Amino acid sequence: MPEYRRAFRPGGTFFLTLVTEQRAPIFANESFRSMLRSAVDRSRELHPFVLDAVVLLPDHLHMLMTLYDGDADFSIRLANIKAGFTRAYLAARGTEQNRSASRVRQRMRGVWLKRFWEHTIRDDDDLRRDLDYIHYNPVEHGYVNCPHDWPHSSFHRCVSEERYARDWCCQCKRAVIPPAGLDEIAATAGE
Repeated sequence: MPEYRRAFRPGGTFFLTLVTEQRAPIFANESFRSMLRSAVDRSRELHPFVLDAVVLLPDHLHMLMTLYDGDADFSIRLANIKAGFTRAYLAARGTEQNRSASRVRQRMRGVWLKRFWEHTIRDDDDLRRDLDYIHYNPVEHGYVNCPHDWPHSSFHRCVSEERYARDWCCQCKRAVIPPAGLDEIAATAGE
């Protein structure tokens, strides 16, 4: 059996990807998106963290999470998000995917993939690439033509903070070249 080793960097920033089981488009539903926001908020109350960036697509989400000094346990935060959402989702009669006998024995629900993808941010260039990847992801998947058209993203907050221009990678009026490095991130981001 493989042994998974997670990064250990107290106070670090991490790029994280959570995917629904069998890529079910759970988050196409506003009430389920709201449940996920509540689960994230509850996780932040239990184990504080800074949510630097996020994008939510119908079947997965990417986020940049920064932990506080001395804290390196992003796994507990993701476990809380997944468990909190799963409880609310199933209580609201959300449909889970078929589970194997092994998953039933392990009391694992058919809402999320068991594992998640993580990457420790190494430097400012790495941070910029991952921010760009997060905010360009809805365009990459073909949901919208421009990052500013996707409402379920921190892109709008980043524009108000002047981290991005509103027309960043915008195709509304002209052809655009996607940000550099997206292919290599996509190859490893659990997509």
